Amino acid sequence: MTDESIDSAVLQVGDARWRYFPVSAVAGTDKLPFSLTVLVENVLRNADDPKVARDLAQRIVEAGCAGASGSEVEFSPARVLFQDFTGVPVFVDFAVMREACAELGGDPKKINPQIPCDLVIDHSVIADVAGCAGCLDENMSLEFSRNRERYDFLKWAQESFENVRIVPPGAGICHQLNIEKFASVVMVGEGDPRATTEELPLAYFDTLVGTDSHTPTANGIGVLGWGVGGIEAEAAALGQPITTLVPKVVGVRLTGELQPGVMAMDVALTFAETLRARGVVGCFVECFGPGVASLSATQRACISNMTPEYGCTCTLFPVDDNTLDYLRLTGRDEESVALVEAYCRAQGLWGADGDGRVYAEVVEVDLSAVRPSAAGPSRPHDRLDVADIRGRFRAVSADRELDLGKRVPVDILGAECELGHGTIAIAAVTSCTTATDPAMMLEAGLIARNAARAGLAPKPWVKTILAPGSHATELLLSRAGLLDGLQSLGFYTCGFGCMSCIGNSGPLMDAVHAVADDIELASVLSGNRNFEGRISPDVSQNYLMTPANVVALSLAGTVDVDLSSEPLGIGADGKPVFFADIAADPDELARLLDEFVTADLFEEGSRGMYEGDAAWQALGAEPSDTFAWDDASTYVRRPPYFDGMGAALAPRKPIGDAVALGLFGDFITTDHISPAGAIAPDMPAAAYLRERGVADADFNTYGSRRGNHEVMMRGTFANVKLQNLLAGGRRGGWTRDLLDDEVTTIFDASQHYAGAGQDVVVVAGKMYGSGSSRDWAAKGPALLGVRAVIAESYERIHRSNLVGMGILPLQFLEGESVASLGLDGTERFSIGAVDVSAGLPHPAVVDVSAKKADGSTVDFQAVVRIDTPTEGRYIEHGGILQYVLRNLATPEA
Repeated sequence: MTDESIDSAVLQVGDARWRYFPVSAVAGTDKLPFSLTVLVENVLRNADDPKVARDLAQRIVEAGCAGASGSEVEFSPARVLFQDFTGVPVFVDFAVMREACAELGGDPKKINPQIPCDLVIDHSVIADVAGCAGCLDENMSLEFSRNRERYDFLKWAQESFENVRIVPPGAGICHQLNIEKFASVVMVGEGDPRATTEELPLAYFDTLVGTDSHTPTANGIGVLGWGVGGIEAEAAALGQPITTLVPKVVGVRLTGELQPGVMAMDVALTFAETLRARGVVGCFVECFGPGVASLSATQRACISNMTPEYGCTCTLFPVDDNTLDYLRLTGRDEESVALVEAYCRAQGLWGADGDGRVYAEVVEVDLSAVRPSAAGPSRPHDRLDVADIRGRFRAVSADRELDLGKRVPVDILGAECELGHGTIAIAAVTSCTTATDPAMMLEAGLIARNAARAGLAPKPWVKTILAPGSHATELLLSRAGLLDGLQSLGFYTCGFGCMSCIGNSGPLMDAVHAVADDIELASVLSGNRNFEGRISPDVSQNYLMTPANVVALSLAGTVDVDLSSEPLGIGADGKPVFFADIAADPDELARLLDEFVTADLFEEGSRGMYEGDAAWQALGAEPSDTFAWDDASTYVRRPPYFDGMGAALAPRKPIGDAVALGLFGDFITTDHISPAGAIAPDMPAAAYLRERGVADADFNTYGSRRGNHEVMMRGTFANVKLQNLLAGGRRGGWTRDLLDDEVTTIFDASQHYAGAGQDVVVVAGKMYGSGSSRDWAAKGPALLGVRAVIAESYERIHRSNLVGMGILPLQFLEGESVASLGLDGTERFSIGAVDVSAGLPHPAVVDVSAKKADGSTVDFQAVVRIDTPTEGRYIEHGGILQYVLRNLATPEA
């Protein structure tokens, strides 16, 4: 590189012309992985100072060409994607930041998204009613009545903030709408202000971050994006770049083609198994090789969707003719499609030939060797062949010492049934992973039609759930003549949104719920998450699989079955019916895809997407600089993050004599930490709501109340499956109050500690914070007074979120742990002065002293997991929002 600025160039397509920043101007980019090519373009375009642009690009090239991770760079996404569970607290924070900005002498209108933000209300619908005609209308009515306060607030946000589009309830899930409608692969903006020649519109890569960990779904169509916490997304929306380390990039070389009957979900589960075993946490993954061309854009999107399940940041596919076909299919005009092709060719992101590019390592996946798969019973990377579900179930049952001969009598709709371990309580065709791929949904419809024709039906104790990812998906099933077959088996559309995957499965039938403590119930679902207790608090074992296999197992009613050799049931003719008898014909499936997956389908399916139903349209919201908080609201409350905050930076108070709020083992997920699912009647959040006149039936879910910090902090660490080693064997949101030696709720202990002026820490094992990017998994602990976490290792997003909330993440030295150091969690922890300016690859270490009750101490060192200097500034300011607010509130900002 030279010392001069890297100028933009002109790209001409037909008669149209754009300016763009060619990555080829930087030496060595021809060897970079596709994803790092996008990062180079991003820093060239967004860094105002020529020297900064050069330095950042050089960091990317040096690391990428060495197949290694590199130092800090700044990434400025082109847009942000929100779902409503994570979006509501973000806009609540924006609203309170406007007030705080004014109090600090700034202009509240500076608190405003600077880049396009799409928010889809898709996480609030619950399958309260399922398996019958009219269930969709009933669930939407219940959703609106429960969430009216939240929706009023969102309507205000839409009117009062710039660059915000909100999709009302009932349209679909954010990830499917993202690839069908929002994503453009190449975006066009205002002309390059640094151009010395004619002003032309600027073309650049479509990139995004999203407040849902499955944001990488869009990577399937060549859009680089990943999930972040709401805290990082807020900063990005406010114009702050996201600081990240140049990641290692793992290449997955695809060969072969899928065998008949093998679907994209099977590949996604194979990826999860293979890459989780390789260890790709913190890496980018991208696919190349001759097998890529055999996968449709939606098959790729399904694979990319499960990125969090194997722990990497994103899973990028290159752009090719299949991508362009999908863009045309979903309504992009020809000029836009032509720009995508020309731009991606010019920037080296075209086609799947990655053999000349440098990767940290290359993993070979032969698509022809992928087998029909499932995963479970509690981790998405525990893949197994579908034919081996019985074997896995029985192995798990043996480990848990379950009596497989046990039967409990249950009255189901007047009929006496006997249920045992492995009984399927929920069979859910869900919206996120698989509904993006028309082939899988049509296959499920064919299986259902064939089963209905044979006279089969799901067992009466199975709750059947169908949640299409968009109206286009349901319309496809209807046009293909397959919706009737699904409905005849009880698979009626009960909502357009994220349902079973996040615990919005709704109640089981009373009789099944009544025996949930006597037998281990199971669920089968076509989703991406199956952590214990997530799908339903009544269900212990959860198995992921294709929609077609969900339908098939609903007929069997148990996971203690061999689909390859045992019948699913007895047909109308009195003869046994096997899976092979109702399997979809690959030729018919191909014909239906060709005939019914059309541009007209997606045009009709998205019609009126932003309008909403009559209830949404009736909401009134006048734009204003600040929000009028309602003190009586139990959904949207003014949070206290900025209370007492001054314009000047105050010294960080040392952590001394701290008590442990919790002592946790390995693989504590954000589901364990963050409030999610139903609000248990015996926990502090329930007491809070009752005190404010909310009836138990109207508690709704934690997710729906994320705009109320009082509820959320009371639900932090309250997962019914959480095991806190300080709680004396009691599972759930309990701990030992170390000031009075009583077992109490974690919330009540935290309030006791706060009243006593006691510092609080959390101590944990490996992979602390695994799972989804949940900002409340960091916000909640911060409100409970947690000042530091000491763990053996962290999941990427959660560690970042802890920093974003001002919580210090510390990591035991390699080979050390709670057990090796002889800690039991009753110690008092003192943490030395922390160097917040170091960061990777040479992180600081800090001295920690743990004082036991007998006066002895365990002294050890911990790695300070503040990975970048920018993160250090966040910690100094008490969090990323405080940092942004102080910058924006200053007169010169």
